[in-house]
Amino acid sequence: VQLQASGGGLVQSGGSLRLSCTASSRASDYVIGWFRQTPGNEREFVATISRAGRRKDYGASVKGRFTISRDNAENTVYLQMNSLRPDDTAVYYCAARSSVTGATYSNRYEYNNWGQGTQVTVSS
Repeated sequence: VQLQASGGGLVQSGGSLRLSCTASSRASDYVIGWFRQTPGNEREFVATISRAGRRKDYGASVKGRFTISRDNAENTVYLQMNSLRPDDTAVYYCAARSSVTGATYSNRYEYNNWGQGTQVTVSS
């Protein structure tokens, strides 16, 4: 599956953005995760959602501010980001892995398909 991430941009601290991750084929076959990375740092887990959307998990730094959701009819997963802070500035990547269960995965090494990334910049 090929993934296309979009929706990044420049926003002021406290603002909101919604990222989209669109899959080239049946998104309902895949667990989708969002990760982010800044220069010189490891790729950090942000959020993940199970195939049917019943289970969602979040990284500690975004819990309560970010919401992941999916529309399998549109082959798209969304990441709604509210109350953005300057330390949310990063390149955001979506990733996919197939699964036969309702599991989610927070480890980047569990994913074998990655999108190209979209830049999010939060100014203070």
